[in-house]
Amino acid sequence: MTELLYHSDSQLREFDATVTAVDGERVSLDRTALYARSGGQPSDYGVLRAGGVEYRVMDSKKQGDQAWHQLDRAGLQVGEPVRGFLEWERRYKLMRTHTALHILCGVIFRDYGASVTGGDMEPLAARMDFEFDRMSGEFAHEVEERINAEVAAERDVRVKILQRQEAFQIPDLIRTKINLLPAGIEYVRVVEIVGLDLQADGGTHVTNTREVGTIRVVGHESKGKINKRLRIQIGA
Repeated sequence: MTELLYHSDSQLREFDATVTAVDGERVSLDRTALYARSGGQPSDYGVLRAGGVEYRVMDSKKQGDQAWHQLDRAGLQVGEPVRGFLEWERRYKLMRTHTALHILCGVIFRDYGASVTGGDMEPLAARMDFEFDRMSGEFAHEVEERINAEVAAERDVRVKILQRQEAFQIPDLIRTKINLLPAGIEYVRVVEIVGLDLQADGGTHVTNTREVGTIRVVGHESKGKINKRLRIQIGA
């Protein structure tokens, strides 16, 4: 089992760990701060250093209760200690982008009552799909104004780990149309943008909405009868 350090501390840039499994150029660690891609958020890049040798981390993903890191070459052995380093500039851009998506989701749910049907992101650009039957440029502009007002409001972003029973007492905890939480999960990670949004989420976020920067709605399109897409970009 891999302890996911980013669940409790998204600001962690370096960490110590031990190799627990090896599969060619892939390794699993007992603990990691490198985000394993899921929920539309790409994986972190970084470096694992062992005995003076560096291995670049090109991708990470979860399999069961383990996080596997794809390296640029083989060489690490089970039981070997490593020190990990995140490519922080990329991670921080993804944190800003993910929080921007939660601002967008929060505004759409609060003001228009629409659920999320899908989403994806890359550093400083993202898209999110909603259960709308109509979409227009005028509506996209209205949304842009409202989400940037939430950035300017400087709302704190908080993370909590709750027992399943306690978490599911929160109204509207799941903002996606389909509940993607595993049925047997005992603890639920909850991300709150204070005064705006509260939902189950496993990704990494900034600590205050002011860190996000300006959000531009750069596109809107129909993806079906009741499925509409908004595309955003994050500025400085």
